Amino acid sequence: MKLARIATDDGPVAGRYEDGVLHADDGAYDVGADPDFLPPCDPAALYRIDGDVAGADEQSAREHVDALDFVAEPAASLVGHRAPVPAPDPADELAADKLVAVGEFAAVIDERCRNVSEDAVPEIVRGYAIRNDVVAVDRSGHPVRNAVDGPVGLGPWIETAVDPTGVGVRFDVTGERRREATTESMPFDPVEIVSSLSRRVSLRSGDVVSLGSPAAPESVEAGDAVETTYEGVGTLRNTVVDSSEPEGRDEREALRA
Repeated sequence: MKLARIATDDGPVAGRYEDGVLHADDGAYDVGADPDFLPPCDPAALYRIDGDVAGADEQSAREHVDALDFVAEPAASLVGHRAPVPAPDPADELAADKLVAVGEFAAVIDERCRNVSEDAVPEIVRGYAIRNDVVAVDRSGHPVRNAVDGPVGLGPWIETAVDPTGVGVRFDVTGERRREATTESMPFDPVEIVSSLSRRVSLRSGDVVSLGSPAAPESVEAGDAVETTYEGVGTLRNTVVDSSEPEGRDEREALRA
């Protein structure tokens, strides 16, 4: 089942999306086959693993799952399917070496929880979504900007009926296929990450936990269309825009929840 959110004149509406129709508590909305979805949830926090684990040695990474650091990001950083994401402001250019994008797998928490065992993780996960993360990095590959509006696409919906293991992944930039992989090559199993994080913080309904990506980040620039597909979940599409231009700022504000 696909759980999605759309913008209406009366505010955001959430429901079950199927064949171009969003089925909500107050009725059905005909939104078409590829609408401009809002982020599919309204999280109190977004969590991701700090650092690059995609290229880590699998065995050594698994041995240190409980030593991982997590970063909490503001919910204001989220935009939905087909919404623009900003390139760095001119003030960031002195610190940034380049702009990269990565299409990550993400778990959405269904209920407040703490100290969740790996066996119990499926019971507290509502479903899975895709996260398009656009980040400016320095010459060492470290992010130089995190606490800003709009650099993270989430969606296009939450898929509740998917096995997160062995999922095929495709990552395209402006129509060019950059990566193909499966989630089997990710350093950690999704349940390991969620369980480990729950031993650090209390997770709340709607919180988003990034599970990483089997593909390394790819260089992008303003004007590029970033498209990530996780089979069984869907395809999330976002366009990188120049955040210094008024059109980019106005469009981003209009498409965010």
